[in-house]
Amino acid sequence: MQEPDQRIREKGRPHGPAMTAPAPDGDRGVYGISVAAELVGMGPQTLRLYEARGLLEPQRTAGGTRRYSSNDLDRLRRIGDLLGAGLNLAGIVMVLDLERENARLRKEQEDPSRARRPVRRGRSG
Repeated sequence: MQEPDQRIREKGRPHGPAMTAPAPDGDRGVYGISVAAELVGMGPQTLRLYEARGLLEPQRTAGGTRRYSSNDLDRLRRIGDLLGAGLNLAGIVMVLDLERENARLRKEQEDPSRARRPVRRGRSG
């Protein structure tokens, strides 16, 4: 079996390293609803339902078209996993909120300067 570089040279393509497109930012909405649904193995109506229930909020173009990011796709896969584990949508909302809060607390633990400062109230009397 030939190495990938060897095949490229034989086909008359440039001898330099293969060019790859930069990976999209995880938060940037790049996938339309049909593509996003196919990538996560769900139907477009399911994605609309999850949006209506507040489970995710895809970006919108100026014309109102939904655009899903790679982070949205990860979230949709997580929702699918939780559904497969037997949770209902209300339970999934709670789990996702707790996971987000847990991630925030872990970041604060790693970098204490990012921690929320408690509000100090004056003593009365």
